[in-house]
Amino acid sequence: MQIQPRNDTPDLSDRKRKMQRAASAALYTVLVLIALYTARTFIPAVVWASVIAIALWPALGWLERRPLFKHSHLALAILLTAAIGLLFVVPFFIVAAQTINEAHDMIRYFQDVLRTGIPLPGFIEHIPMGSQQVAKWWQANLATPLESSPAVKNLHSATVVAMTRHFGGRVVHGVFIFGFMLMTLFFVFQAGSRLGEQLLAGSRRAFGADGAALVRRMAASVRSTVVGLVVVGLGEGALLGIAYAVTGVPHATLLGMLTAVAAMLPFCAPIVFLGSALWLLAQGSMISAAGVAAFGLIVVFIAEHLVRPVLIGGSARLPFLLVLFGILGGAETFGLIGLFIGPALMTILVVLWADWVRD
Repeated sequence: MQIQPRNDTPDLSDRKRKMQRAASAALYTVLVLIALYTARTFIPAVVWASVIAIALWPALGWLERRPLFKHSHLALAILLTAAIGLLFVVPFFIVAAQTINEAHDMIRYFQDVLRTGIPLPGFIEHIPMGSQQVAKWWQANLATPLESSPAVKNLHSATVVAMTRHFGGRVVHGVFIFGFMLMTLFFVFQAGSRLGEQLLAGSRRAFGADGAALVRRMAASVRSTVVGLVVVGLGEGALLGIAYAVTGVPHATLLGMLTAVAAMLPFCAPIVFLGSALWLLAQGSMISAAGVAAFGLIVVFIAEHLVRPVLIGGSARLPFLLVLFGILGGAETFGLIGLFIGPALMTILVVLWADWVRD
């Protein structure tokens, strides 16, 4: 019996291998897309956990090398996860406690407003332009008892109920995402530096050395963005909180915290401190109002135009304009998490441009 020679040629074997690799890539892509679709509800929690983990990765590596945690990744993961949870929960309880303490006065104030209306503030008469129109609208809609005000009559009970349900649903969804974010963070911290090494190894195998370097730069961009937004925002809130306390603005601590949160969003801090300045002006404290407004503008100018661009663009090597495009465009496209994703995407754009020009 004669054995027939194989008809496979080297070209045919290469063609089969290429077809198999293409089929494997297609299969892997489909499986990954199905997995992502299955877990789509939890993707925001995973993204938030990834941003926080990237920001804390140098601190995690430093703690892993300490004798106390060198052989106890579980204790380190529990400690860091609890710290992150408290960092978010404690301010919420402080705000809730102050709100409950002021609930009685607020309810009495609203009852008085419903019976008598809101009197016209004195500073409106001194507005250079449009003071008569504003005063006329105020007298017609707010200065009269709000129970019969045209502005309040438009707020039907069904609308209020719908708004309350929507707000309650958003709060429940936020708590749900927060809980799974903490759970994801715990497992990321427990894996520790091994997870980072595996991600870099996978990037290097899939995209080569340039791909691994790009992943490192994206992580550096996210880390610097967190530092630039959060740390600078906390600094602005602390400084302006002191200004509120000095000038006699009520609830200075609460307003300082609100200013810090607003300052983490570009150009949003003026909404809070200018509102406080308007309140002081309505009370007749013109010097205090001017002081809060001027001090706030100086702090925001230094933070937004000098400190923040250096922190965000420096380590990521991004021009200020791309930093601004990344933050604002990311927030518009992806929501709050886009503040951190946007600069990372701009980093990819800069790297690709540099490679194109170099080649």
